[in-house]
Amino acid sequence: MIISRRAALIGAATTGVLPVSKLLAQGTQEVVIGAIYPMSGSNAQVGVDARHALETAAEIINTANAIDLPTAKAAGLPGLGGAKVRLVFADHQADPQKGRAEAERLITQDKVCSIVGAFHSSVSNTVSVACERYAVPYMCADSSSPSLHRRNLKFFFRPAAHDETFSKGMFDFLDAQRAAGKKIETLALFYEDTIFGTDSSNTQRKLAQERGYKVTADIKYRANSPSLTAEVQQLKTANADVLLPSSYTTDAILLVKTMGELGYKPKNIVAQAAGFSEKAVFDAVGDKLDGLISRASFSLDMAAKRPSISYVNDKFKARAGRDLNDNTSRQFMALLILADAINRAKSLEGEKIRAALAATNIPGSETIMPWAKVHFGPDGQNPDADPVLIQYLGGKWVTVAPKDVAVAVAKWPMNP
Repeated sequence: MIISRRAALIGAATTGVLPVSKLLAQGTQEVVIGAIYPMSGSNAQVGVDARHALETAAEIINTANAIDLPTAKAAGLPGLGGAKVRLVFADHQADPQKGRAEAERLITQDKVCSIVGAFHSSVSNTVSVACERYAVPYMCADSSSPSLHRRNLKFFFRPAAHDETFSKGMFDFLDAQRAAGKKIETLALFYEDTIFGTDSSNTQRKLAQERGYKVTADIKYRANSPSLTAEVQQLKTANADVLLPSSYTTDAILLVKTMGELGYKPKNIVAQAAGFSEKAVFDAVGDKLDGLISRASFSLDMAAKRPSISYVNDKFKARAGRDLNDNTSRQFMALLILADAINRAKSLEGEKIRAALAATNIPGSETIMPWAKVHFGPDGQNPDADPVLIQYLGGKWVTVAPKDVAVAVAKWPMNP
């Protein structure tokens, strides 16, 4: 029996999704997934790179590849008769309310079965609530605020680490340096005023107290501020042993430029990634950042042990003209993990995809990440997303911690 397009659309409007039987009967064989990122404004490059990462993932899902990654070996999703993934992108412009509206549009008009996003934690906050209301899974690819998985949402899933896990890794590294005889007594916290910065600073403040470090500067600034002169002057006066910045791209560039103008050279910088993982920052001010350390979800160095990393990086680089980084690696894996769940669910219904995500159990060796495993607790968080620390040396990143994956000894201090 051939189902008319009008009848199919009526069914989709009624249920919010297109049943697989109708999907296959029409011959469309598509799995439509929404992606919400900043495609314009000061963080537009993040959105451009996210598109490249997600399109690389979709290419691997939709074609047969001889690599050991979820959904990579078959062309399309076998659980849905070989259906292909199609991405629909939306621009949230770094505005949480715009993100919420775009999520609702993707769900009600584009009939997406799931949404991936959104870089900014403040946007993931509103988008995930909209997804919850429509019973559509939200795959939080790269937003790291720890408060996001503590809201009792059923349809929220995050395979990557959050800032409490990242910060613990950063402080473990500081402890190890101190144990090796390096002078680390004082810290300076520098963070933007959205949920990302405030959650990051709260975690770092708590860890500093627990680990016996003195916070000599605790500076919150307005995101996308036109000037950071007063704030950098405070940092210079404090002259802490380690500066811990939590800043997005444009703020990171302005911070480093202002430090140069005021003659402030931090002894060490250990960054909460974000802008300090973006190529745009190092293109603009990389000459001033040799020795900077950042927490990360991804280590390109691991390619020597895991061939899938080079395979994926080559495909991504052909699109983007740059290597995978902390953000794009998480975006890539998020779509593969979501596609794996949709394939196991054998359905486009939100509840069935949610149940399949909750049952996820992927060994870390079947990812491009240094994670021990991918599985989700009742809160939707993967508790085994192990972070690494990477250092910018001689124009490239090298892994310096933890010891079992490090390929170099950290340069410390960065500015003697």
